[in-house]
Amino acid sequence: MNLMDFSADNHNKIKTVVLPVLVFIILLFSSRANAEVYIDEVGRQVNIPSHPKRIVSLAPNITETLFALGLDEEIAGVTVFSDYPEAATSKPKVGSFVNISLEKVVSLNPDLVISTANGNKKETVEQLERMGLPVYVINPGSFEEILTVVLNIGRITGRENEAKTLVDNLQKRIRSVVSLTKDLKKPGVFFQIGINPIVSVGRDTLHNKLVELAGGLNVTGDVMIKYPRCSIEDVIVKKPDIIIVSSMKRGEYFPRVRDGWKKWKNIPAVENDRIYIIESDLIDHSSPRIVDGLEKLAGIIHPEVKNYGF
Repeated sequence: MNLMDFSADNHNKIKTVVLPVLVFIILLFSSRANAEVYIDEVGRQVNIPSHPKRIVSLAPNITETLFALGLDEEIAGVTVFSDYPEAATSKPKVGSFVNISLEKVVSLNPDLVISTANGNKKETVEQLERMGLPVYVINPGSFEEILTVVLNIGRITGRENEAKTLVDNLQKRIRSVVSLTKDLKKPGVFFQIGINPIVSVGRDTLHNKLVELAGGLNVTGDVMIKYPRCSIEDVIVKKPDIIIVSSMKRGEYFPRVRDGWKKWKNIPAVENDRIYIIESDLIDHSSPRIVDGLEKLAGIIHPEVKNYGF
């Protein structure tokens, strides 16, 4: 091999190595140039590319919100219990709600990760951030803040108009429920979210707000503890007109839980056969489906408004 051949061979090798690196650098700087700075819901500064194309969701409620905004194609990964809508079940899984696989998230090459302060570990967010991934954290604590989350996710994903339209529609449905039930008698509701021991919901909970908006009176709504434990005697003393059991515990046979109340005939809800089961995902997930849950509750508490589609 002469010097000319050697130089040409090396030149080709350099081109093979350098060109992809240059392309990567150009794409990286281009992405950063098009990125916008946002402050997430826990006060962190996050650089997010305009109209992200590969989004990883770290919670079921985030997944539901992304689908509601029409971001089906942009969703690159979800958590294992993200099962709504049906299309979510076929998305790659990145672990459970509290145990996220960092390796799986990185392998999906996301340009945006959306996390929640209510469930995801802080160290998971910090580790993903150190890996160079933009992680936007939501933090819905109240019914009103759920709608704010929808608007914020719409804003950072380039679906701001869709988010505003969705929220306007959700607010219209909420106002309809309130309008139909506000002048009706407010029956006492015992809301059960735990089975053994029996656990209900106190004043500063989303469930309490839902019961109030649906035209009911939470009989444990004066309790400062968010999720108070209750005995059968406590429930008997409260004399609820309605008992609602949330299907929170996976694998439980909830008709059996409902039937377990029937021996206590001195509870008005039992005497009048007003014991109901509600799907927990409708009233636990901080997503647009929370309004479906509100309407479902309104129909349970006030059957007379069912003609309005609840």
